[in-house]
Amino acid sequence: MRVFRGIPERADTAAVLTIGNFDGVHLGHQALLKLLTDKARSLGLPAVVLTFEPHPREYFSPSDAPARLASLREKLLLLDAAGVDRSYVCRFDARFASQTAQAFIEDTLVRGLGVRHLFVGDDFRFGARRQGNFSMLQAAGAQLGFGVESMPTLSVQGERVSSSAVRDALGEDDLTHAARLLGRPYSIAGRVSHGDKIGRQLGFPTANIQMKHRRPALTGVYAVGVEGLAGQRIAGVANIGVRPTATSAGRARLEVHLFDWSGSCYGAHIRVHFLRKLRAERKFDSLDALRAQIAVDADLARKWFADHPDRLQALTA
Repeated sequence: MRVFRGIPERADTAAVLTIGNFDGVHLGHQALLKLLTDKARSLGLPAVVLTFEPHPREYFSPSDAPARLASLREKLLLLDAAGVDRSYVCRFDARFASQTAQAFIEDTLVRGLGVRHLFVGDDFRFGARRQGNFSMLQAAGAQLGFGVESMPTLSVQGERVSSSAVRDALGEDDLTHAARLLGRPYSIAGRVSHGDKIGRQLGFPTANIQMKHRRPALTGVYAVGVEGLAGQRIAGVANIGVRPTATSAGRARLEVHLFDWSGSCYGAHIRVHFLRKLRAERKFDSLDALRAQIAVDADLARKWFADHPDRLQALTA
């Protein structure tokens, strides 16, 4: 998949296009992307996604914006896996937010992206003050020569599939429900970086994954499966949160202690799948108390994997 920053002045090809934030690329997104790629293949055109950075809600109300389910890099990896040919990452700023709905259609969709056929969600709104809607797109398509189709809301067991529903499930520690909406276990991917080596001092060395956004969608201690190291799936125990015993910095971090792994993983891009919550994050009176609890957590995670041997091998991004 080719990734472009911004919208070109003029498209170099016609395209089958969809638009959205695609946070988490859940089952609803996946159904939309299947329509997109099938239509693109039938027309012999690239399947194209227009997405935004930052999320519009982060721009308009940063203090109230929801936790992200995925970083931009993770989202692009998932779009690539879904068969998208091109992704255009549009910077959502004051200039873009003030664009009229008509200008968005003419300048962005038609001239910049060469839309031949467009798929959008049935509640899609666009343009300054959310002036544009599906009916406006249909009228513009009839006039300017592109098709428009809506993607009806997807439901799973009577519930609307949405990024908000996934966040709610994770916030309630219901990993099974989140996985049902995503079509896979919830995961976070990132590069392993050097940390403060406290885990190593405690006898439990950890892989520290860079967190691009300050507030994660879930916190606590989990049994996890890890992909990205030497082609293996590795079991482990992870803490995601602010580490109140070790630091007062308040910045969320993801740390994973890998079971039966002795190699170096610095610089590797790994994916951490959250399979079972063991406990909430909490502050301990001393590092010795924390060390004892980590030993308990590791034993619990190992026991869970022993009782569920199929869960590690069934993982898929």
